[in-house]
Amino acid sequence: MKITNDICYVGVNDHKVDLFEGQYVVPNGMSYNSYVIMDEKIAVMDTVDRNFTHEWLDNLGAVLENRKPDYLIIQHMEPDHSANIANFMKTYPEATIVSSAKAFVMMNNFFGTDFSDRRIVVGEGDTLTLGKHTLTFVTAPMVHWPEVIVTYDSTDKVLFSADGFGKFGALDVEEDWACEARRYYIGIVGKYGAQVQALLKKAATLDISIICPLHGPVLTENLGYYLNLYNTWSSYATESDGVVIAYTSVYGNTAKAVELLAEKLKEKNCPKVVVHDLARTDMAEAVEDAFRYGRIVLATTTYNADIFPFMKEFIHHLTERNFQNKTVALIENGSWAPLAAKTMKTMLSGCKNLTFTNITVKIMSALNKDSSAQLDALADELCKDYLAQQNSTADKNDMSALFKIGYGLYVVTSNDGKKDNGLIVNTVSQLTDSPKRVAVTINKLNYSHHVIKQTGIMNVNCLSVDAPFSVFENFGFQSGRNVDKFASFTPLRSDNGLVFLPKYINAFMSLKVEQYIDMDTHGMFICSVTEARVLSDKDTMTYTYYQNEVKPKPDTGNKKGFVCKVCGYVYEGDELPEDFICPLCKHGVADFEPIA
Repeated sequence: MKITNDICYVGVNDHKVDLFEGQYVVPNGMSYNSYVIMDEKIAVMDTVDRNFTHEWLDNLGAVLENRKPDYLIIQHMEPDHSANIANFMKTYPEATIVSSAKAFVMMNNFFGTDFSDRRIVVGEGDTLTLGKHTLTFVTAPMVHWPEVIVTYDSTDKVLFSADGFGKFGALDVEEDWACEARRYYIGIVGKYGAQVQALLKKAATLDISIICPLHGPVLTENLGYYLNLYNTWSSYATESDGVVIAYTSVYGNTAKAVELLAEKLKEKNCPKVVVHDLARTDMAEAVEDAFRYGRIVLATTTYNADIFPFMKEFIHHLTERNFQNKTVALIENGSWAPLAAKTMKTMLSGCKNLTFTNITVKIMSALNKDSSAQLDALADELCKDYLAQQNSTADKNDMSALFKIGYGLYVVTSNDGKKDNGLIVNTVSQLTDSPKRVAVTINKLNYSHHVIKQTGIMNVNCLSVDAPFSVFENFGFQSGRNVDKFASFTPLRSDNGLVFLPKYINAFMSLKVEQYIDMDTHGMFICSVTEARVLSDKDTMTYTYYQNEVKPKPDTGNKKGFVCKVCGYVYEGDELPEDFICPLCKHGVADFEPIA
């Protein structure tokens, strides 16, 4: 299979394997990918599983057409990719192996030799010229082994991504990419989100047209889709709205409670309800869904003064993969001394940014009036924001939304008649209670100022502490005049027709401009409140919280000058002009500080 004029696929499909890595069910098999770059010098990218030695060498020979390869580049030493290194070197004894220092240590462990007389050790930024193709090596430690490198071909703009962007399934079977790629990523790479994030930042500096992974299809179109999913997965963000219920049940009473809760969630417009009986489901599927959705209900029995074994195993799978950034609800069952909720909460105590619901359901053997009422309350709590998002079920006069205003950070949304726009501000304040009046101050340089002055309406979205830095990058560091800031959002609209954010907010208010005050560089809009909804009880994102917990530390390196405290922009120079405006976030010199 030709990928470009000079790059060919020589991998194999495996339909004999039933469990990948001895634990993951692969009904559609696996692919073990290998590639050849044909140039003045020839480079082979990785080998395949030991069960396909001759098939792979035959594929390789057909592409080479009596030429001999000069290099074997090994990006990853797992045996499904490295098993045929020794066989390759016997077949092509004049070839040189190119890999990382750690990989050669592993080769010695696997094969009893590190090929010291026929090797090139490469590290971050090293290059290898084949002729017209120049390969640049990028280290990717713990994605998901410590020796991993990925390789970039600047001529054809191809990223050979090792296990990154891989998926379960052979290449001769058509199936949805995301489902099996998600299960593959979370099961195998999921623990190493920080390392994947570091690799994505490196990849962002490259001009990539094609991604060639070691498992799964070559990716040639809509690469932003795959990159965005990897960013979501590796940052442990919520990919899909909905609730996952994972449960175990001995005599069926916990199962009945789960069935009832699922019905109640659906009645309250929960966008997706996924239920897993942990004794019967594919554990990897359940783990995948736990990371995919933003909310999870764990329901189990007390068992030998502990919890049921399948639930214990499930929680271990979550914690060892750095489970975080979720809302968790607990349902426990016990006939005389229920301990399950306490045990589960203790097991999850090391996870970051988990929000436990106020309601914990306690069942004493079987559902009764009290525990059924607790299920009702839990469904209300889990669906509070979903109910508020729907026009038919929202309380549109919940003025407690005004209590969410503080010295916080907000997304002000507007519409210029052609597209929706959004802007980060930190200058929202309530002026009066009767009538309800709110002031919003916006820099005149911002496109939103121009739009709101023309239209006279806006929505103020109160950001909550779960908002990731990507929200601030999207709404704060680019202009709505040139960019569609809602291109990746499914629009939700208030009664005034404007967008409100589907997540990362705890409330929003629709405002009508009653008065405008010119404040030189800024304009203040005095507004009445036409609609107000509360979506969650999460704390409001304050400016301090953003600075300390959300904004990445700026990479000032050896630079001299001043750094913006809002977005991290670095101004290099001995003096900062008094009228300087940050080109990213539009803040003035008051929000800059000298680089230490």
